[in-house]
This record gives sequence, C-alpha cells and structure tokens, in this order.
Amino acid sequence: MSNLDFIRKAIAIEARAIEILLEQVGQDYEPVIDVLKNCKGKVVITGVGKSGHIGKKMAASFASTGTPAFFVHSTEGVHGDLGMIEEDDVVLLISNSGETSEVLSLLPSLEKIGAEKIAITSNASSTLAMACEYALTYQYEQEADHIGVAPTTSSTIVLVIGDALAVALCEMRRFTKEDFHLYHPGGSLGKQLSQS
Repeated sequence: MSNLDFIRKAIAIEARAIEILLEQVGQDYEPVIDVLKNCKGKVVITGVGKSGHIGKKMAASFASTGTPAFFVHSTEGVHGDLGMIEEDDVVLLISNSGETSEVLSLLPSLEKIGAEKIAITSNASSTLAMACEYALTYQYEQEADHIGVAPTTSSTIVLVIGDALAVALCEMRRFTKEDFHLYHPGGSLGKQLSQS
C-alpha cells in the first residue's frame, strides 16, 4: 500500500463508523436532549486522555452555540475541581470503555452533589453507563490505526455526538447569527458576522 492508501483507509474506516452511528441514533437521545435543554445550571463535560481532548472541544462548541458549558478534567476533578459543579448542572462523562478509573472516581461526589449524569460510552453494560441516569452508547467496527488500539474512530464518534447535541440544542433554542456573534466577536468568523 502507498502512503495515500494508508490515509484513505483510515478515512474510510472513520467514515464507515459515522454511517453506523447514524443508524444507532434512537429514542435514548430524546431524554438527553430534554435534560440538556432544560438544564438550569451549566453543562459540564469530563474525561481523560483523548476523551478529555474531545470533551474540551465539546464544551467549547456548546458554549459558542448558546448552551453554557465548561470542561473539567476527571483527574483534576477529584483534586478539588469538583467544587465547580453544582446541583443544577448536568455532567457528561466520556469513557469509551465505560471503565476508566479516573472518570468513575467522580461518581460518588457527583451523586452527593446531585447533578444529573449522562454517560457517553461504547459499553452499555459498563460501570459508567449503569451509574448514570442516562447513557448514549455507540458501537464501531475498529479503530483506524493498523494495530487497532489508538483512539481514532472512537474519539471521532464522540466528537460527532457532541457536535450533534450542540447543533440540536442550538436549533431548538432558535439561536441566531446575532447570538453567535455575541459569543464569537473575534477572528474571521466575528468579522464576517459583523458585516452581515
């Protein structure tokens, strides 16, 4: 295989996973959207590793499209950052396996705080999925790397789920270009919106 073949193969694997995800989206998303829409506090996203990086992007996308949100690293959470989370918040916990120890370690405190919990995981029977009020689960055939272990396909799926949730909430709230400009006045997007 050529270098371009390797690239095309990785893209094809991830593209196939998104096609499969589209078929998996069902009624379990409805209550999650309702909980997020009706959240009286903020949406908090947590995870570690690649899931943490995706979580940061999710929080940024939620915030810029009208859903107040922020990211808390799971490890930092058990070292004091759980104090940022309040009863009226909704917490999205990301773990591909649903057994990530750093993410699971947040559960007892989140239970006492009283924030609603939504798992995003590939394992519907995992500790995380079972401990949360809601779970968005996904399945995929393989990671995109040649040894099948690097978070590639799985992290792309979670990114797409996050984008889909943010966009759905944005549309439900009738978020406008003017609203977006309020939160995003800088850069080429801000300049473009100020001229429209």
